[in-house]
Amino acid sequence: MSVPASSGAAATGGDERADGLLKMKELAEASGVSAGTIKHYLREGLLPEPVKTSRNMAYYPAEFVGRIRLIKQLQGERFMPLKVIKSMLDDDPDRARALVELEDRILERARAGERSRVSAAELRRRYRVPQEVLDRLAELEVLTPTGRGYGPRDVEIVEAVSRFRAGGYDERIGFTVYDTLRYKRALEGLVKEEVQVLLERLAGEMEPDRAVELIAAGVDPLNDLIAALHQKLLVAELRRVRAARG
Repeated sequence: MSVPASSGAAATGGDERADGLLKMKELAEASGVSAGTIKHYLREGLLPEPVKTSRNMAYYPAEFVGRIRLIKQLQGERFMPLKVIKSMLDDDPDRARALVELEDRILERARAGERSRVSAAELRRRYRVPQEVLDRLAELEVLTPTGRGYGPRDVEIVEAVSRFRAGGYDERIGFTVYDTLRYKRALEGLVKEEVQVLLERLAGEMEPDRAVELIAAGVDPLNDLIAALHQKLLVAELRRVRAARG
């Protein structure tokens, strides 16, 4: 928006600070984003028009600080295009903030659970899985070890693979680590949809900490549900195959 220099909201002089508003330099310092980037956001329509007190002087509402930080976060951490960010902010900026906050809390909790690490040597000793199996699973991105070792979810996957191998599911009858890709690919689509549903239904509807607790409480029942559905569908498919043979 643009207001004349004589307006009560504007300063009397071109270089004087308007009450409650920020100069570009102050806005850049407060938001941690350069003036050049802020001007780019303005050109792209990601920020409302500033309060202009003269042809060459503009002031910016303090609420721009939070909006700019959110834009930078969505762009830098989530690699979202500016057009998508603009659409989100135009649609419902408060919901966009709630989504980001909920995502951050979920990821913080996940990272906290991943702090403990197990070395490859310990995994080999504990589960009698060859190093080449660990290497292949890492190549397939089924496991994602770091320089500090393997996280808890990786350990659970290795344990499951070990139990499969102990039960006879090994290379001698054609089972290899590549069979894990079948489940990884199937789950990727399911998880993508699950995340979308969770964020849509929980973001902004309850406090982030409560939403994270709700998600955590659903882990065990969800695992049981997937296992039961898998068994049910497996039996149904075997029956279908037998019936098709006539």
